[in-house]
Amino acid sequence: MLFYRKLPLLRSPPFSALHGGARQPILSLSSSFHHHQSCYATKTLTRNNKTHINNCDDNNNGDDERRGKWFTLPPFTSTIDGSALGRQLACASKSPTSETTALKWVLQCCPGLPRNLVQKLFRLRQVRRESPSLDSSANEGHEQEIKLKRVAAKDSLKLGDRIFLPISIQESPSRKEKCPCTEEEVEFIQSLELYKDSAIIVINKPHGMPVQGGIGIRRSIDELAATCLTYDYSEPPRLVHRLDRDSSGILVMGRTQTSATVLHSIFREKTFSASKEDNDNEKKILQRWYWALVVGTPRCSKGVISAPLGKVVVDNGKSDRITVVNNDQIMSAQHAVTRYQVIKPSCHGYTWLKLSPLTGRKHQLRVHCAEVLGTPIVGDYKYGWQTHRKWKQFHPSDLSKDSNEEIPKEKTLHFGLDLESGSILEKQPRLHLHCKEMTLPNVSQAIQKVQLSSGCDVSKLETLKLVAPLPSHMQRSWDVLNS
Repeated sequence: MLFYRKLPLLRSPPFSALHGGARQPILSLSSSFHHHQSCYATKTLTRNNKTHINNCDDNNNGDDERRGKWFTLPPFTSTIDGSALGRQLACASKSPTSETTALKWVLQCCPGLPRNLVQKLFRLRQVRRESPSLDSSANEGHEQEIKLKRVAAKDSLKLGDRIFLPISIQESPSRKEKCPCTEEEVEFIQSLELYKDSAIIVINKPHGMPVQGGIGIRRSIDELAATCLTYDYSEPPRLVHRLDRDSSGILVMGRTQTSATVLHSIFREKTFSASKEDNDNEKKILQRWYWALVVGTPRCSKGVISAPLGKVVVDNGKSDRITVVNNDQIMSAQHAVTRYQVIKPSCHGYTWLKLSPLTGRKHQLRVHCAEVLGTPIVGDYKYGWQTHRKWKQFHPSDLSKDSNEEIPKEKTLHFGLDLESGSILEKQPRLHLHCKEMTLPNVSQAIQKVQLSSGCDVSKLETLKLVAPLPSHMQRSWDVLNS
């Protein structure tokens, strides 16, 4: 027969007390938990209380002290399921399935914890759920047994469930520290803002600035947003989609965990539906239009490109690139759909295109332009290297009439960005690909409506229409070709 060891537990104060009064935090947590740290408590084993803890899943003879201390989250209450709301907005569904998993609840309560760390705790089976059981006939003062059972990341929570995390998370590294920025650099990043409300913040990303950090990358939008775009919020903006380092334009970020989850779901569902459904049945839930200057002219002035993409390794494994694959049954192939149309007739061997990616694949627009249309984007040396190898500098004398355009002198701004040069007037033009227009649901309004009434219909919300002006190098190329 298997016996479980019962040890008394020092109960934390009632949850309502955690939100008011002059109560000091029990734990000294890193600042990454922000104001959420006041919602947590530490459960520590003691001999002086009538409440017992039964760790039903711990049959090992581990360290009693470590096993007996837990970092506890507030009891689960009704909350907005961001993924379900995103699917509802993307698919125009009136009754999405709404459930909150243990993983979602931990991430919502602890926005400062890295997602990969939380997922690791679940994989190692170090997360518990409280399942209190008290005999209804028991009188006041009788002992109550609290059972802690292992909980999986995808397990659904019930009202009142409380999640326990290992006490060691208070010693875990927090999110990346904010990047040190000068006052001028902060003003520069904030000057990129196109739109801001309670749920999202939108910027016009400059070309040459990476969206995410990595090897050899010192400054990225993801890191700078935590320093420059948090404002009075307790958590930094979160990325919900990507732009290539050398492209520019509209970049949307979620200002809270909930809004970021909603936006993630919208972008994901849009890609999934575009991959599976008839392209003529266009849904205007999420639309993105890029402007691109290409070398050459497409055979048709408008159309839809549907070509699967796959990754291939080149240079003896030193690098890789995306390419169109002939057999879409290849495991690594991803279905990619792009709608395009010519903005202006070809001029001097160049054509301005509007490109709408109905799916969100890596380098999708660049590969479709270069390999399907046969018109590589100006400044794309990765997929249009053969064309640029024969590149001849475009001179104002090539125009049908005189032009006063002059190549600007090099001007380096903050973060080492040269935002002035790179037009077709120069020997090595920069990538001419810019996310100029975007239409998406009003996520802030949707969240507010769901908070007021969980069963409300959000299929008829206002849409946000965002427009980002062309970067300097593309605007100069536009002026030159239309002069």
